[in-house]
Amino acid sequence: MTKSELARQVAERGGLSSSKANEVTNAVLDAIAESLSKGEEVRLTGFGTFRVAERRAREARHPRTGERIVVPAGRRLVFSPSARLTEAVQRGGGERQP
Repeated sequence: MTKSELARQVAERGGLSSSKANEVTNAVLDAIAESLSKGEEVRLTGFGTFRVAERRAREARHPRTGERIVVPAGRRLVFSPSARLTEAVQRGGGERQP
C-alpha cells in the first residue's frame, strides 16, 4: 500500500474529500515522524508502538574481503505490533474486531 492508497481509503472510510484525506494522512504521518525524531515513543492502541533505539558501535567483518570494520553507533526505528494487529495478520483478513 502506498501513501496515496492509504489516503484514498481514509477518504472512503471517513467520508472525506480526496484532498482532505491527503491532508489528514500527511498530518498524522508528520506527527509520528516528528515525535520519533525527538526520541519519543509513539503508541497507537490496537496497532503497535514505534520507538527509536540506540545502537552501540560494533566491530564486524566485510563479507567479501573478510576485513574487520567498525560499524558506527546510531539510531534505528523499531516497531512492535500489538497483539490485535498480529492476530489480524495471522488470520489474513485484517478486519477490525470490536
